[in-house]
Amino acid sequence: MTITETKLKDCVILSPPVFQDNRGYFFESFNQEVFQRLCGQPVSFVQDNQSYSGYGVIRGLHFQTGEYAQAKLIRVICGKVLDIAVDLRPASPTYLQWTGVELSGKNHLQLFIPRGFAHGFSVLENGTILAYKCDNYYDKASERGVRYDDPTLNIDWQVPEKERILSEKDQALPFLR
Repeated sequence: MTITETKLKDCVILSPPVFQDNRGYFFESFNQEVFQRLCGQPVSFVQDNQSYSGYGVIRGLHFQTGEYAQAKLIRVICGKVLDIAVDLRPASPTYLQWTGVELSGKNHLQLFIPRGFAHGFSVLENGTILAYKCDNYYDKASERGVRYDDPTLNIDWQVPEKERILSEKDQALPFLR
């Protein structure tokens, strides 16, 4: 497995070796020992989540606060997304900056997002299945979010505005300022 840094401090892309032949492919999607060595952060995942979405869906930007903050390891099983991480850690040199990484069932990349970040994604292909590990359990009372179209962030979701599909909950999220 190789690691590539993003422009955001502590947010990294993981690329596993993929073994392909005439039958298909195989890869190890997660190994705790390798992950710890590459990321240098003590993370123990406790929950796996999965979503299925069609083209144009935008989910996010979500995070949890306090003792329920979550680090996430995101990957796409099939389809393609633009995965977004926003650094919300006030003491970070990359505070209020974002990065977008294309994750797909073909490139097998994974994005590690540490605690203190908001997360969201836009779906770029129909029939997309996204899976992610969390290092903390979901707690509804600690759930927070930022509007996907916050002008401070100015994120390019790579989906035309008229084709965007959002939940009522995500449309009602507050702006940063």
